[in-house]
Amino acid sequence: MTRAIDAGLVTCTECASVWPRGQGTCGRCGNALQSRHTRSLQRVWAFWLTGLLCYVPANLSPMLVTSTLTGTSANTIVGGAVEIAKHGDIGIAAIVLGASVAIPVAKFLAIAYLAVSVQRGSARSPAARLHLYEAVEFIGRWSMIDVFVVAILSALVQLSVVASIRPGPAALTFALSVIFTMLSARSFDTRLIWDEHNRKT
Repeated sequence: MTRAIDAGLVTCTECASVWPRGQGTCGRCGNALQSRHTRSLQRVWAFWLTGLLCYVPANLSPMLVTSTLTGTSANTIVGGAVEIAKHGDIGIAAIVLGASVAIPVAKFLAIAYLAVSVQRGSARSPAARLHLYEAVEFIGRWSMIDVFVVAILSALVQLSVVASIRPGPAALTFALSVIFTMLSARSFDTRLIWDEHNRKT
């Protein structure tokens, strides 16, 4: 398999146009051209670890703090989903758990697998790993659903004397976790997958 780098070419990571190796910027979109992003995996792991460190307190701290005339209650992400399920809204509870637990954990595992597969090799085909990366990028846009829900509730349910809802500390750490995992995925240079495959063949 002939790669662009072997043919003296470099591909723009933004618009996928191909240019002679050594050209500084893409003639189509102006993006800086690099045959391979230097220290790509180091940035992937740095953002990944930071995101993981933010994700732990995001699940242990309250996401939503509700104050009423009878008192104040605080719920974590999972605790809030359980409360929703107890009130009969199982579908909404499943969406909350999926967006807050299943998707973030799957993203952490997928990004870690992609990085390790480049470093140590993998039996899976490069195309399959590329599809996995594309899936991670696609679902990343839905990862902020909890933060959006908290923001909307905080804006709508402000009845002053009767009740008030405000974001808990988990809202910030969860948002940071999402941001850092997105940065981790974006830092991954998919061309390294094909380089690893080329070394084996």
